[in-house]
Amino acid sequence: MSPDSSPFSTMSAGALAGYKVVDLTRVLGGPYCTMILADHGAEVIKVEPPQGDETRDWGPPFNDKGESAYYQGVNRNKRSIGLDLSSEAGKAVLGKLLEDADVLIENFKPGTLEKWGLGYKDVLAERYPRLVHCRVTGFGADGPLGGFPGYDAVIQAMSGMMSVNGSPESGPVRVGTPMVDMGTGLNAAIAILMALLERGKSGKGQFLDITLYDSAVALLHPQGNNYLMSGKPPVITGNAHPNVYPYDVFPTKDKDLFLAVGNNGQFKRLADAVEAPELAVDPRFKDNADRSSNRGALKALLAEKLAQYECEPLALGLLQKGVPAGPVNTIPDVMEHPHTIFRQMRVGAENGYGALGVQAKLSRTPGGARSGPPKFGSATRAVLSEAGISADEIETLINDGVALVDRRK
Repeated sequence: MSPDSSPFSTMSAGALAGYKVVDLTRVLGGPYCTMILADHGAEVIKVEPPQGDETRDWGPPFNDKGESAYYQGVNRNKRSIGLDLSSEAGKAVLGKLLEDADVLIENFKPGTLEKWGLGYKDVLAERYPRLVHCRVTGFGADGPLGGFPGYDAVIQAMSGMMSVNGSPESGPVRVGTPMVDMGTGLNAAIAILMALLERGKSGKGQFLDITLYDSAVALLHPQGNNYLMSGKPPVITGNAHPNVYPYDVFPTKDKDLFLAVGNNGQFKRLADAVEAPELAVDPRFKDNADRSSNRGALKALLAEKLAQYECEPLALGLLQKGVPAGPVNTIPDVMEHPHTIFRQMRVGAENGYGALGVQAKLSRTPGGARSGPPKFGSATRAVLSEAGISADEIETLINDGVALVDRRK
């Protein structure tokens, strides 16, 4: 199988085939959520503002059509329409789209839809009783921080995530990938699926309040729970785990190795593998609590032994013995790795599109990259026609700048 094959494209319509999602989100958290739904067969209509989703311009790198890798990476399998929701005609078009929609997801500032006369409680719940309305915001609408905008790095800082990432030498460091945005997108997808499952019993939709702040705080395990139990503020431990040892990076002959030894059996097998069986009977390292308390001494002893080995064969040998270990790979290492290709975590579709694969593998109804990310407004006419708007009305909407097929400069 080639690295850019798309193995699921024709196998299944997907587990969510038949569900319609009206997606008013942009940037990352919301689009990541809706891509997951689209990967598994939901019809996702990406409603973009006249200027388009700004991540189309977040590069380099760009493809030969001028689209950024950032935008391309979270918008496959969707249809794009341009719509000016600041106009009354635009809001009326949105209302038509919602008539047969199962899900509305948006990440406007709290109060925006209410200001437009489209609030969930007062309007949408009554007009579309089966609609699941998911709102993604930074902090929610209420509370001391309610209504403020949220951005991944800022929430990493405010939530305490940065305070436990980095090393004593570096101080707090932002997690390199946007974990808050993407974690929020996952939470939104899970919440939508739960609400749709419940709707199958009650026949009713509901409002979902998903925030970056809540998602970030929920990710503070184990440090947050350690603090709640002990009352001691967590400290930066670099690559080391605060509760378990050896759970850290160690140098080898050629590259760094990560060990994640969680129990006594694994530690004994590690000690035997590096020809240091005495470590497993040393009273300083008898149990995890002992190893964690004496991690400085243990790290020095292990580093001396591990420096004699080449990383890749050592890691593979440890894995074969049931010891969790792996090389500290670069992104190119991972993208070219045979297991990445085997697990179909690098996929492609038409027009040379290539991206990360579908993480949830379903046996009967697998998802996949059926189509690449849409050009702005490429489905505007088709989607509006399917909503019951006549061809003449569509052309009037386009001529008036309410519906768009090209980005407004």
